[in-house]
Amino acid sequence: MNLFLYLSVVLIWGTTWIAIYAQQSAGITAVTVAVFWRFLLASLVMLLLLKALKRLHHLTLQDHLFCLLQGGCVFGFNFVCFYYASGYISSGLESVIFSMAVMYNAINSWIFFGQRPSPRLIPAIVLGMAGIVALFWHDLRYTEASSELLWGIGLSALGTLGFSFGNMISQRHQRRQRDVLTTNSYGMLYGALLMAGVSLLQGVSLQPTWNGQWLAALCYLAIAGSVLGFWAYFTLVGRIGSSRAAYTTVLFPLVALALSTRYEGYEWHVSAIPGLVMILLGNLVMFARWPASRRRAIA
Repeated sequence: MNLFLYLSVVLIWGTTWIAIYAQQSAGITAVTVAVFWRFLLASLVMLLLLKALKRLHHLTLQDHLFCLLQGGCVFGFNFVCFYYASGYISSGLESVIFSMAVMYNAINSWIFFGQRPSPRLIPAIVLGMAGIVALFWHDLRYTEASSELLWGIGLSALGTLGFSFGNMISQRHQRRQRDVLTTNSYGMLYGALLMAGVSLLQGVSLQPTWNGQWLAALCYLAIAGSVLGFWAYFTLVGRIGSSRAAYTTVLFPLVALALSTRYEGYEWHVSAIPGLVMILLGNLVMFARWPASRRRAIA
């Protein structure tokens, strides 16, 4: 069962990036509207399922306010960044930057909860940052492409930071023994409503794009990427712990890059492969479970 859940997270979240690209290339719907429909559909499905299974738990007003904040961070504005970034860099490269969320989480846990990071954090960050520079080095050498490339990197990094802030709010929920699926469901709903509000303030219609590719991508992102993906991930966290479940973020960029190579024409340059290896090593350094004797030696 654990292997099934693990592979499900890797495959689902590894393919959502290409679905974002497919949706963006299929229609002219505003980014905020696309994010609105994704999480409105996902939240309604989750809330109805939890209600039917009698697993929708009561939350206090304060909890709902934190769910609103969580929705803006992890089910709203961060995805706006990712959707816009897909216009500048490939979806596979976005997923690689997103894998750095594990390091953002370590730093933010220290800031917000006083959880001192592992001594491995610094070498992990060094490896990760060096890997990103190597991965993009070929494109950075050309000044005419640098501006758009830097926008894509910056937006992806900003979206990943928002995702990390959302994780901190989720950690707050769990410390107060709030049900994860319930808080995520409300967070998705509030994130969708925030996107609707932003769209209306911009004078943008909430009408979706009525073509097959856009709607198919929407359904995949909402049902597979959001409902099933988050269910599998948090079920895995409950079964094997958050540290071991976090290995999924090391592997799904490989799936995303493979799809990007096939469907977006991403080209592997000489510096890209060692760059990807360094990023993955940075994540592994952060989360690998060292033998007891090795841990004592490090200490």
